Amino acid sequence: MTTPARQLPFTPSITVATAHRVLQQFSRDRGSTALVLVIPCMLMVLLKLMFDHAGGSFDRVGPQVFGIFPVIVMYLVGSVSTLRERTSGTAERLLTLPVQRLDIVLGYSLAFTFLALLQAVLSTLLAVGPLGLEIKGPAYLLMVVAMLGALLGLALGLLVSAFARNEFQAVQFLPAGVLPQFLVCGLFVPRDEMHGSLAALAKVMPMTYAVQAAGEAARHTGVTGVFVRDALLILVCVVGVLVASAATLKR
Repeated sequence: MTTPARQLPFTPSITVATAHRVLQQFSRDRGSTALVLVIPCMLMVLLKLMFDHAGGSFDRVGPQVFGIFPVIVMYLVGSVSTLRERTSGTAERLLTLPVQRLDIVLGYSLAFTFLALLQAVLSTLLAVGPLGLEIKGPAYLLMVVAMLGALLGLALGLLVSAFARNEFQAVQFLPAGVLPQFLVCGLFVPRDEMHGSLAALAKVMPMTYAVQAAGEAARHTGVTGVFVRDALLILVCVVGVLVASAATLKR
C-alpha cells in the first residue's frame, strides 16, 4: 500500500500566477510605481539636504531610515492594493476557485518582494553612491534591512486591509499601527534613555529591530550576531503577520 504524497499548504503554480497578475496591474499604475520606487529615493535626497551642513548627522541617521521608510511605503501600497482587490470582488471570485487562501497571500507577497528588492537596490545605490553615505559594513546589509522592512510593511498592510472598509480607512490605520513604532524605534532617542514603559513597548515593535539592524550594518565591518538576531526576529514577525492575513480571507 503506497503512502499518498504529502500536499503542500499552497499551490506553487497558482502562487506564481497570482504574483504575475499583481505585477501586471502594478505596472499600469504609475502612481503606485512612483510611490514604491521613486519616493524612497526622494526621501533619501531630502534627508541628505537636511543634514548637509550638520557634520556627520547624515551618516548617523541615514542607515537607520532604511528600517523605516520601506515599512511605511510598502504598508501604504500593500493595504490599498489589497483593499482594492477585496472591494472590487476580485478576492471573492478567486476564493470561489479551488485555490488556497495561502496561495493568494503568498502571490501578493512574491510580487511585492520583487518590488521591495528593486526599492532596496535603488535606495542603497543612491545612498552609498551619489549621496555619499559612509558605513563600515558592506552595502548589501542595508539592502537586506530595506527588504525586510518592506516585507514587514507589506504584511502589516495585508492584515490591515481586512479591517478597513475603504482606502481612506486603510490609511487611517497608519497612525495606530506604524507611527508609534516610528517614534519609539530609537531614531530620535536611544532606547536606554526612554521612559521604562516606552522602552518596554519598543522591545515588542518590529521596526525597532529593523532600525537596530541597520545601525549594526553601519557601525561594524561584518555581519554581527545582533544583526542576524534582529533580521530573524523581523522575518518571524513577517511570517506571523502573513499567516494572520491569510486567516482573514473568508470563502
